[in-house]
Amino acid sequence: MIDSSPSSFPAIRRLPDPLISQIAAGEVVERPASVLKELLENALDAGSASLQIQLEEGGVKLIRVTDDGAGIAKDELALALTRHATSKIASLNDLEHVSTFGFRGEALASIASVARLTLISCRAGAPHAWRLAADADLPEPAALAQGTLVEMRDLYYNTPARRKFLKSEATELAHCLEAIKRVAMAYPEVAIMASHNGRTSLRLPKSDMQARIGAILGDAFTAESRLVTADAGVLKLTGYCALPAHSRARSDAQYCYVNGRFVRDKLLMHALREAYRDMLHGSRYPAYCIFLDIDPAAVDVNVHPAKSEVRFRDARAVHQFVFHAVQKVLSSPLHALSNPVSPRFSDHSAPIQATTQPAEATASPDSVAPTARPASYTAARQASLRINEPAVSAYTSFAQAAFSRPAASPAHGEVSRPIYAETGTAEEEKNAPPLGYALGQLHGIYILAQNAHGLVLIDMHAAHERILYERLKAAVDSRRIAAQTLLIPAVFSADALDIAAAGEHADTLSALGFEITPAGPTQLAVRAVPALLQASDPAALVRAVLADLREHGVTQLTLARRNELLSTMACHGAVRAHRLLTIPEMNALLRQMEATERADQCNHGRPTWTQLSLGELDRLFLRGR
Repeated sequence: MIDSSPSSFPAIRRLPDPLISQIAAGEVVERPASVLKELLENALDAGSASLQIQLEEGGVKLIRVTDDGAGIAKDELALALTRHATSKIASLNDLEHVSTFGFRGEALASIASVARLTLISCRAGAPHAWRLAADADLPEPAALAQGTLVEMRDLYYNTPARRKFLKSEATELAHCLEAIKRVAMAYPEVAIMASHNGRTSLRLPKSDMQARIGAILGDAFTAESRLVTADAGVLKLTGYCALPAHSRARSDAQYCYVNGRFVRDKLLMHALREAYRDMLHGSRYPAYCIFLDIDPAAVDVNVHPAKSEVRFRDARAVHQFVFHAVQKVLSSPLHALSNPVSPRFSDHSAPIQATTQPAEATASPDSVAPTARPASYTAARQASLRINEPAVSAYTSFAQAAFSRPAASPAHGEVSRPIYAETGTAEEEKNAPPLGYALGQLHGIYILAQNAHGLVLIDMHAAHERILYERLKAAVDSRRIAAQTLLIPAVFSADALDIAAAGEHADTLSALGFEITPAGPTQLAVRAVPALLQASDPAALVRAVLADLREHGVTQLTLARRNELLSTMACHGAVRAHRLLTIPEMNALLRQMEATERADQCNHGRPTWTQLSLGELDRLFLRGR
């Protein structure tokens, strides 16, 4: 039996300072990478232009960070190792306008409580540096150029129980290198060199944003991504978002920064995921590196001990701003882009740029104008490019009819297919549309076209599927899906569940352009289909739609479910493989692609076209050697 008498409970008392520091270290120091992150951020706050990092045994035995920043004065070295001592804030107002990485003054004290810590620092103009160990009383003279050297040895030497939770040397090193990359991505103007056990592991010279991202994420990322720049006054967004074709099986290439600070923010990640929704397979992860600049007073960075999470004053405005900025760039029709050839397909093209309209996000009325950013923020991140997209041209009546005719049989040669197209003069070729002009078909699956950059290959089914999908969505949004009554109803066998679903969801089917009635105990008759899909097999189309309705139900027909249903309809209505097209029909498809949003990918995230540049073709045939 538990004794609940007052005398059985211990008295309240103050914890000793060493124990307080070790408790605080538990929140800040999770592993060697946590220590390295804090030291790098302190160095950047000091205005460093170059960082030298030395690691041993994955950072467990040694982490040494040397910078060329402002340095620490002799009489402030001991104070720097004291809890809650900082030069970054002095009042509540400073705390509400934090524009630096560190501001709590806990990092060095927490690290010193679980490792052997030494500081060496030299201020500008000082005759020499000063050295102070965490367990020493007074600093002593030392040799060091302007800046600061922070050395941490033997992590968790005094708390062996916590050391047991560390992973292998290779794993801890990988976490340390990732911490360096996260910081380096936001500060391309800072040169960084890291070594492990005496061997260079990472060397990043000073560069611009694009070059630094390419050095860390690989040139394939920057080549297969689009530049995002958006400016709404109190909000600015810059960065690169990879095209859906460059999606990954893991979320290891997702970098979000708020005022230069790497964060794992659910709001931003959700906004970015939603921007990719219509272009990405559900099991794949998008890759991106984006930088959001916001007035420090409109974001709270003091909600997590490691400062890896933030809270926005107007979360909805931030979400909508990021969502629309990224979605607009990813979904821009080809004819609306400044450089119509996607950079992933050409070795001549530069990243594509676009911005959102400021009205896409509205800040709260009490938001203040953004304060001046620190000098370390690059000009590229602050720049924004405004492109006015021309209105999407109307589809031609010929293009409407081109994909509604019956398929021709290749055995009877009913379709005239010129092998080459008339491309005109050099000037006309230079001013050709983004996807150029069709030359012919390959195995009835791919369209070959010529543009100013070289050869374009198009998957005609994937491309037509995206075109139909976007037109179906537009028709549903405007509640104007035209129905085409069939001259002869299409009757097919159906099970009891399909017949019941057709009756239960009759209103939903009617709104989508279908008219379905029972034709017997085990049969359904399709009397009308959406006009956009009149060339498809009515029975197969209705079976697929009924299967979706049975699985999700009309009550769950949310935007995502609705789009899945329309995607199914578009897939079944798109032109099929081995369908022979004439040159005018191929060109009609190319023009529709150029006027369609998200035409780079089909509804399932597959690319719809690719480009072989003249340079690549020359290399294939060894021309110029």
